[in-house]
Amino acid sequence: MNREKLIMGTDSQSLHLNTSYDEWVSLPVPGPRPAARYKHAAAVVDGKLYVTGGSRNGRYLSDVQVFDLKSLTWSTVKLNSKVDAVKVTEGIQIESLPAIAGHSMIKWGNRLLLVAGHSKNASNEVTVWFIDLETHQSGIIETHGKVPVARGGQSITLVGSKLLMFGGEDRQRRLLNDVQILDLETMTWSSFETTQTPPAPRFDHAAALHAERYLLIFGGCSHSIFFNDLYVLDLETLEWSQPQIQGDLVQPRAGHAGVTMDENWYIVGGGDNKNGAGETLVLNMSKLVMSVLTSVKGRDPLASEGLSLSSTQIDNENFLVAFGGYNGKYNNEIFVMKPKPRDALPPKVLQSPAAAAAAASVTAAYALSKSEKLDFPEREESNLKVIQVDHSQQDLSIQISKLKEEKSSLELALEVVSSENSTLKAKIVETNATHAELSKELHSVQAQVVGERSRCAKLEAQIAELQKMLESMQSIEEEVQELRKQKSEFERDMEHAAAAQAQRQNSGGVWRWIAG
Repeated sequence: MNREKLIMGTDSQSLHLNTSYDEWVSLPVPGPRPAARYKHAAAVVDGKLYVTGGSRNGRYLSDVQVFDLKSLTWSTVKLNSKVDAVKVTEGIQIESLPAIAGHSMIKWGNRLLLVAGHSKNASNEVTVWFIDLETHQSGIIETHGKVPVARGGQSITLVGSKLLMFGGEDRQRRLLNDVQILDLETMTWSSFETTQTPPAPRFDHAAALHAERYLLIFGGCSHSIFFNDLYVLDLETLEWSQPQIQGDLVQPRAGHAGVTMDENWYIVGGGDNKNGAGETLVLNMSKLVMSVLTSVKGRDPLASEGLSLSSTQIDNENFLVAFGGYNGKYNNEIFVMKPKPRDALPPKVLQSPAAAAAAASVTAAYALSKSEKLDFPEREESNLKVIQVDHSQQDLSIQISKLKEEKSSLELALEVVSSENSTLKAKIVETNATHAELSKELHSVQAQVVGERSRCAKLEAQIAELQKMLESMQSIEEEVQELRKQKSEFERDMEHAAAAQAQRQNSGGVWRWIAG
């Protein structure tokens, strides 16, 4: 994609005039910029992009930065700890946010709420911080109920006055796939007891709300597998399902960001530890059709992990706003895109896999019966007693209506078959990825086993050699004992001989004296 920076003035008018549809543009930013980062949180409020926390070079950040989309300038928010008439946990008042990353942020009333995330001094339970947008006061909000375990990489979705939190990774690196609810009016936590098969435990996924009823979960990763699957939780029946995505088949990814506009869900960035995901995707949540809007190269800032994506309106035009991320380099650029307006469709009632299969069977049977009914008059034409030669306009309309109905039925059946094919392709891709990962682990284990066997063989050889040395030492010890015994006997013989010699010498001397 050929992307150039805009040359623009001090207001947003030139942004509106010079931005093409479905094309990312890097904004020229005069003056200083905040530190590059990833795994931060961002939200647009009144034409300003608020960015909190994040991570850089293994260090968590605690600053609050604001980018004015009209003047295209950055500024830093200095928080005020003098909290008046605000209830905080144990009276805690903070002058600045803790250094945090992997958290989520939403606007609620005149506040920004920061939920969960990894922090060095975090508690074992999920913490909710707030920033007052008017006074810049900050603090920790006291929550009640069964507070969930602390985590990062979760998703947060606002549904009316409730926050839905899914998945994440706790402080012990345990992966989660639970659904937790925070009632923002009472600040009380509770959990959902869902049915059917939920998504595999994961973190760094993306979530969206469709038709105020369906929670959509896309992608993410475990510690070894990256996902490109889509799961849907019906918030009325609390039933999980895995509808198949039609359209473009996209690579597995984690660390991507998403935002919704009407029934369209825009998804940017992410990666799989090997390559960054360069496609900008849009999922039509009514049709469940995935399309690639545009693509960038693997080292582009938009093909980054842990970037943020927000939406805003400028001159009555919708814009996407992307910031930050990491793709071998930490980024702090601002990118904007003006999505092309797309036709609105009525919300689709998403079905569980069993219901979808039943619907497919009924559709196929219905299409077959319609076909047989249309062929029947031709087969029985010779037996008809009455033939209408002059057909009325009404009869023609009925025939056309029947043909259109049959066409719709056949198209629906074809759509079901195409969906099943897409499902099989996605499962094949997932199975191949899992097989490749398991093969790598098997080869690694086999290499470790070969190494251990070699080490064991060396140890056995050393043990045999030591045993031989021990046997040799025992033989030498016996020889030493024998030599000591012989020495003792020799010394005794020598003592006896010396004593005898002395006696002989004394005796000879006496006789010589007598003889003399």
